[in-house]
Amino acid sequence: MQKILLLILICLSIESVNGQTEVARIAFGSCGHQDKPLNIFQTVVKHQPDLFIFLGDNIYGDTDKMSVLKKKYHKLKRNKNFQLLQDSVPIIATWDDHDYGKDDIGKYYTKKVQSKKIFLKFFHEPKISQRREHEGIYTSYEFYQEGKKLQIILLDCRTFRNNLLPYNGSLKGDTTYKYHLDYSPHTSPDSSILGNEQWKWLEGELKKPADVRIIGSSTQFATEYNGYEAWANFPLEQKRMINLIKNTKANGVFFISGDVHYSELCEFPNEGAYPIYDLTCSGLTEEWRFATPNKYRIGKAVMENHFGIIEIDWKSTDPLIQLQVWDKDDTLRIEKNLKLSQLQAN
Repeated sequence: MQKILLLILICLSIESVNGQTEVARIAFGSCGHQDKPLNIFQTVVKHQPDLFIFLGDNIYGDTDKMSVLKKKYHKLKRNKNFQLLQDSVPIIATWDDHDYGKDDIGKYYTKKVQSKKIFLKFFHEPKISQRREHEGIYTSYEFYQEGKKLQIILLDCRTFRNNLLPYNGSLKGDTTYKYHLDYSPHTSPDSSILGNEQWKWLEGELKKPADVRIIGSSTQFATEYNGYEAWANFPLEQKRMINLIKNTKANGVFFISGDVHYSELCEFPNEGAYPIYDLTCSGLTEEWRFATPNKYRIGKAVMENHFGIIEIDWKSTDPLIQLQVWDKDDTLRIEKNLKLSQLQAN
């Protein structure tokens, strides 16, 4: 009954879900191919989450033809394991490149308006949702329990993002990178991931009172430059985010992210404030050959298929937040315990 009530609240939402139903266990993941069995959703359901967050590459569309995109979404819809997930837990979502349009593409994708309509229809976005009123699909949700507020912010890292800069060869001979580098960092202040309107909206969201804030980014936020897609390709945007969290005195912020086909927990330094954690879970069905160099990584990366769990003990005076990664065999691979008091602005 509790999960049915939560699903009703989500369906009635405009830009946020406001209700008394407790959300204490949140599952999330990204990079699930519609042509594969998606057996991992059976394991997700066993954990009985109160909410599931898709962080992008929810299908692999990779097309300019909207008829092809629709067919691929329809294939996911028919998947019995996706149906199990959908019948068991409320779902919210953002997108990344492969379900937005094409590999690594940004604001110049010519079908982004049409793609957005298909995305919103698939994920049953209410007709009165603010998501339908503004460009892009960024949105937020709010949940209340035990006198505390959980805010979930889902960013759109595609609709407004400048093209990536091709790698310029500047690190030739650097033995840190034993693989081909695709991109170089932007240095221009005009380069952007989120775009001006989304930045203004995000500032407003971070100024709202909340105890715990989960920011969902389809690409990794707290990683160093590695020549692949990440916020590190836009270092001024990365710095802008850190400064925005500081300037708004937003408490309880941490990130969840996807895209790279492996999992890792990163701790990004934040001078004069609490560190920013980013738990990447990217591999519902997809895998990568290696984890890139990353000085912010805590422990080891998980290369096997996996999903993330956020567990919040709302009943404690100082709530415990557990960040976990579980693999396809239901083995706990990463765990980080944080007290809410550790995520407080000065």
